[in-house]
Amino acid sequence: MAAVLAMVARGCGGVWRRLRQRCAVRPGSGPFPRGERAVACNARGGMMSAGKSGLTPWIPVVGLEIHAQISSNSKLFSGSQVQFAAPPNSLVSFFDASLPGTLPAGYQITQQRVPIAVNGSLSYSLCIDNKMSQMVTKTVRIKQIQLEQDSGKSLHDDARSQTLVDLNRAGVGLMELVMEPDMCCGEEAAAAVRELQLILQTLGSSQAVMAEGQLRVDANVSVHHPGEPYGVRTEVKNINSIRFLAKAVDYEIQRQIEELGNGGTISNETRAFDSKLGCTVPMRDKEGKQDYRFMPEPNLPPLILYDAKSLPANMNHQQVINIDWIRERLPDLPSVKREKLVEQYGILPEHSFTLLVWQQDQNCNSRHSNEDGLPEFFENVVKQTQMKPKKVIGWILNDLLSYLKQHSLTVKESPVSSFLLADLLNLLEKKEISSTAAKQVLAELWKGKGKTPLETVKEQKLELLQDQKELEQICQAVIDGQENEVMAIKAGNQKVLNKLIGLVQKKTQGRSNPVLVKQLLEKKLSE
Repeated sequence: MAAVLAMVARGCGGVWRRLRQRCAVRPGSGPFPRGERAVACNARGGMMSAGKSGLTPWIPVVGLEIHAQISSNSKLFSGSQVQFAAPPNSLVSFFDASLPGTLPAGYQITQQRVPIAVNGSLSYSLCIDNKMSQMVTKTVRIKQIQLEQDSGKSLHDDARSQTLVDLNRAGVGLMELVMEPDMCCGEEAAAAVRELQLILQTLGSSQAVMAEGQLRVDANVSVHHPGEPYGVRTEVKNINSIRFLAKAVDYEIQRQIEELGNGGTISNETRAFDSKLGCTVPMRDKEGKQDYRFMPEPNLPPLILYDAKSLPANMNHQQVINIDWIRERLPDLPSVKREKLVEQYGILPEHSFTLLVWQQDQNCNSRHSNEDGLPEFFENVVKQTQMKPKKVIGWILNDLLSYLKQHSLTVKESPVSSFLLADLLNLLEKKEISSTAAKQVLAELWKGKGKTPLETVKEQKLELLQDQKELEQICQAVIDGQENEVMAIKAGNQKVLNKLIGLVQKKTQGRSNPVLVKQLLEKKLSE
């Protein structure tokens, strides 16, 4: 937890540049009937055309409140265990249940007046038109971070007209991050939360598994015309999926535009997102300002944070929270990792994003969010192979990931280790096997039989043909059997040559070098 606070504290007191991504309305798209409107997100920034002459565009405004469960084996103020999917009310102490004779915990404890960090920012990247090769970086301001307790969970039994209460989560430690309304669509909100989730997992502050309720998002949404004040906002509560967040925000923007366009008004209310129907539904209104009756907690002493300059003399850093001491020990944040991957290995920025996003997706489905992931696997392969990193990344992202996705495995569970893949790529780089044969060997290695790539190559007889005369004879046989293709090539259609190369590869069972085959075919066709 302290690592995240140190990360945000670096921005305290700074001057934040507010990057507003403008959105507008275009007719006839999205989930609404034809002729109605949907929101378009312009990742390049600036105002988009409204799509119809004379139609004033709308500007959506989106802010987020995010609750992340801190990594802890026990609750914030009791020794009760923190565990997902435990039987109802099985992880509740007397203190959690506020039984008579215990300290008065019949209320939620939060840092309402003095949050633990303020005035931070988060940079995140998103694609333009869903193209990984076209990415922009944006910034959202973080108003504050505060610690608080989670509350119990209500379970509604409609059949019996009952509401049951599960206190397993009551007292679990949360960090609440309040983001300023600097976003304008679901895509931006999703990208910001995805980056924050990866930061939390990298630092070990939170496992942030949304499916287990460890990261929940409340989205505040409003729309207004250019030059006008912000509109009345609604709050969509407890969104537990990044995909649902994007859908909920976009739907709510569209709903408000439709309502205002039809002469209606927007109520200041709390809504929920129905993932089955793909829409938001009202929960309760917020027209009257709620009085939460905040009061100081007499049993908790002040939490004081220091930096190197404000640290009292003769005080041990282990006895206080020293932000500078923590900052020096922070691991590389995701943005730094991506920059290093690009600079050190020369891979494309979008490839560095894929490496870390895959790691994040695996962490979201794993209880071990700090285990080595795909970036470390890639670096280990590069260290052990003679192949250039730009080629290695292709094998990892296209081939290895395909197997991992197909079998729903994490990188650590892969039967093909970084050593085995590097060994295989060395054979390919030395031109001892073809790329086709390398893929066959990878398929065999995936079966986990304990054999090395070289043993598999010899067993399957996949070595490249070294006898050039034999290869020339095979090329001639292919040419003799494909008269129409030969005529097309001589007429100028060079694309047909790829078919002949494929036929040679088929006859040699992938044991021929495609580059050499192409040279031999071109030579014979020019004779």
